Amino acid sequence: MITGGQSYVSAPPAFSADGRLLLVCSGRAVSVFSTATAMLVSELEGHEGDVTAVVVMAPPAQPTAAAKLASYCWTAGLDGVLIYWDFLAAEVVRKVQVGLPVHSMVVPNICRTSKGAKVSTPFAFISVEDTSKPASEAKALRGKMRIYDLTKGRQVGGLLAETRKPENIVASSSGEFLGITNKRKLHIWSIPMQDFKPDKMRKIKLRHTKQLTTLAFHPTERTVAGGDVTGRILIWRCFGNSKFSESSVKSKEYEGRDGVRGDDDADTCDMALAFKQCEVSQIFSDDGAYLFSGGLEGVIVVWQLDTGKRRYKPRLGSPLLFFVDSPDSSISCVSCTNNQVHLLKMPNMEVMRSIAGIKLPVASPNLGGADRAVYGFDYTNRLVAIPTEDYCIQFYNLFENAEVSEMQVCERNFQPNDDITMYISLVSLSIDGNLMCTVDVKLPEEELGGLVTLKFWNHGSRAGHYCLSTIIYEPHSDAGVSSVAFRPGRNMAVSSSFGGNFKVWVQSLSSQSSDERNCSGWRCQSVGSYKKKPMTSAAFSADGSVLAVAAENVITLWDPDNNALVGVIAETLSPVTNLSFVGTSVFLMSLCQSSRPQIALWNVSNLSMQWSYSIYAEAACCSPDGNEFAVLALLSCPDGETSTQQDGVILLFDAESPNPIASWSVKKASGGSISFVKGDVSLDANADSSRDKEAVLLVYVNGSHEYVIFDPRKSEEVVVSKNTHKKIQAEEPAPIGYASIYGELQKLESKKEVSGVPFIPSDRPWETIFSGSSHVLPPLTKLCSAFLSSLLEKRPVGNE
Repeated sequence: MITGGQSYVSAPPAFSADGRLLLVCSGRAVSVFSTATAMLVSELEGHEGDVTAVVVMAPPAQPTAAAKLASYCWTAGLDGVLIYWDFLAAEVVRKVQVGLPVHSMVVPNICRTSKGAKVSTPFAFISVEDTSKPASEAKALRGKMRIYDLTKGRQVGGLLAETRKPENIVASSSGEFLGITNKRKLHIWSIPMQDFKPDKMRKIKLRHTKQLTTLAFHPTERTVAGGDVTGRILIWRCFGNSKFSESSVKSKEYEGRDGVRGDDDADTCDMALAFKQCEVSQIFSDDGAYLFSGGLEGVIVVWQLDTGKRRYKPRLGSPLLFFVDSPDSSISCVSCTNNQVHLLKMPNMEVMRSIAGIKLPVASPNLGGADRAVYGFDYTNRLVAIPTEDYCIQFYNLFENAEVSEMQVCERNFQPNDDITMYISLVSLSIDGNLMCTVDVKLPEEELGGLVTLKFWNHGSRAGHYCLSTIIYEPHSDAGVSSVAFRPGRNMAVSSSFGGNFKVWVQSLSSQSSDERNCSGWRCQSVGSYKKKPMTSAAFSADGSVLAVAAENVITLWDPDNNALVGVIAETLSPVTNLSFVGTSVFLMSLCQSSRPQIALWNVSNLSMQWSYSIYAEAACCSPDGNEFAVLALLSCPDGETSTQQDGVILLFDAESPNPIASWSVKKASGGSISFVKGDVSLDANADSSRDKEAVLLVYVNGSHEYVIFDPRKSEEVVVSKNTHKKIQAEEPAPIGYASIYGELQKLESKKEVSGVPFIPSDRPWETIFSGSSHVLPPLTKLCSAFLSSLLEKRPVGNE
């Protein structure tokens, strides 16, 4: 079994102490990437729930030689466990049981007195979720902040705070302060760095008129910045002078403090507008002179605190989530909602490299029935094609858990969080992956200007790369396209339409040469219809001799070459949304997904129903060369869960029997899909027979785009680590000396002069010397000598 597709942006990443490695939370593991190559180095696997926080332990002030080589970190997860890692060796050092899901964690560098000596002791401040309280209760305080002594592995002190939901904890770089956002307030605690005791911690609140979403502490001053839902940034200066200072003397009178509300403990509060929408991430520079902020507009704003001036980083193409600084001041990283982590070169903020995961689902609630998940599977190359919100298609390698390419489908500018005016409604690939078809829809504005575009693509130089062949505007007049299917072994495709017809398309090849093949186009060969009913789905048989088209709830059979109706199968309970032939057999599978759901198997030879079930299925697929087909069925939604959390079950059928031969329970089935892909014999050392070498694997992609690949024919699943089939990059040695500051010097190769043809000056050499604009000419003193030397004849020196 192979797993992949985890989110890289579910939690803030963390840099190693030397800045050479980046630790990224990815599902139930932590992926360690090299900042020099953006390649995977190792993975930390030990949690049984999603990892929500990773904290790299800072080296001691005067580290020994062994301490300099050691690299340790703490991780927290929804399984309620804190794990201490040696992430260079990918080994677990110890575990601390919490018992409740941990959503956030910080580990400041705190000292305490032990036997008269100061000892650095790690204390974890965690934000947990109290699952004993019902989530349906609106005012239930499910979020709790606790302190854990990581040396002793137990909780110390009482609760720091209780909130409606677990909040993200932010600590200052010195570890002296930590804070959270809670509705319209900032809660800030002062941590005693020497001889720490929980009862010595003091707390203040800073209030605002709007809901706060993020905060950041100044590295050296008592200054905190907060961002709200309207895109404004507030900067409180000299906070805690009254309560956190030992003198407890108020620095200013209440009425003389600009922007500070009521008796809040701060001197001033400055406000500025950074974005038109919610501000989600901010961080101070190492020297505290600048504030970096990012929001849902996908723009990084750099504020100069002394002057108030700001400059912008051009759009990164997706809303920003986290901005993380590195111990190496020349690099930082930013996480975006499109599941990408960009490594930035500071201070210019140039994107050096990117760590790209699978594209996350696109929320499109205003599209009605068009927001159903769209997937395209490449059976031969083991790829999945996923439409993105910026009008692209991402090709993702399921076995290597890595992006192969990203192809632009619609030549249109994309701005994050703009109104949805266009989307990709369908992606279909041929079984060999050589052909692809896409359908993009432009939504009408005030019921005017809608457009449906059908595009055919030819395979490029390698897997996941395609070149555009033909664009067809309004292929079925003003009606939408319901499905597209390719004929096996032939350059033929069929598109069905809700407008009441289907069209057969063929590729016109003027020449069979490889150079001109990609320049060929597609044309419509024939048009068919059945009683003017909407055509909802279409499929070819394995040999391509039969075309099945669903005319609403009637299944029709056609000869694709002559466009002749050869048979009609009895009606189904409701309109058919999916048709597929079961391998090379005589069976045809139909799927209905309306209020009267049905999964049915039909015998094409005698035009009769074999058997059927009244179950709601999210997706179904058939094996291309066997008698099996799989169905992803949805279970009832438990109380308190949304439809996106709806669980399901995968049922594997043999066409000869109505009884499932296997079943698997799955999570997040709503919005998911399943497909058969070609097996890889290299993953199983026991695959010696010809049957094993031709094994077909089953892929399940859930609603969050996480996936699992397994062999449905084997009862004992072989668990394959992701490290086995991933290209893991070995760690490169860090530059030292001159190279660490200025970079590597360019290597100059010595070139030997070879005597060639004797130089013959032109008749008018001064024309080239004085050609060009006057403001770019060199000084006259240099021009004169060059002009005179050009008039002299140069003779080559002969070898003695």
